[in-house]
Amino acid sequence: MDVLFWPVADVLAHLAGRWHVERSVRDPASGDEGAFRGTTVFGPLAGGGLLHEESGTFTWRGVPRPAERTLRFLPGAVPGTADVRFADGRPFHDLDLTSGRHVAEHRCAADLYRGEFTVLDADHWRTVWRVGGPAKDLVLTTDCTRAG
Repeated sequence: MDVLFWPVADVLAHLAGRWHVERSVRDPASGDEGAFRGTTVFGPLAGGGLLHEESGTFTWRGVPRPAERTLRFLPGAVPGTADVRFADGRPFHDLDLTSGRHVAEHRCAADLYRGEFTVLDADHWRTVWRVGGPAKDLVLTTDCTRAG
């Protein structure tokens, strides 16, 4: 069965608003699994773009703890795309969903993060990050559903 992607003409306009987030985290080497449940809000960022604020509960090895992260989604080099940066301004990855699918990479020391972003419809998108290297071996699958 072929997976159909939902093209997005303007990633920033599409992501704006509140999303429910469910993420599974799996360590293939050890078999450990975890989960994050929470919300992400893409709100206006002074000077253009969106401030991505994620918060919720991350459970790892049966222990729940609060978790949050902040990213900046700035207008990309091509209209309709985004330049994703960490909260402190360091580059993270580019994001172009005009085809409904995008693959990005990010080096973190010796580890390589490879992310696949897919838009399933107007209210659902998924990210799968595969992280490999000497320090990490993880698969993170995130499903986002637009909040009503």
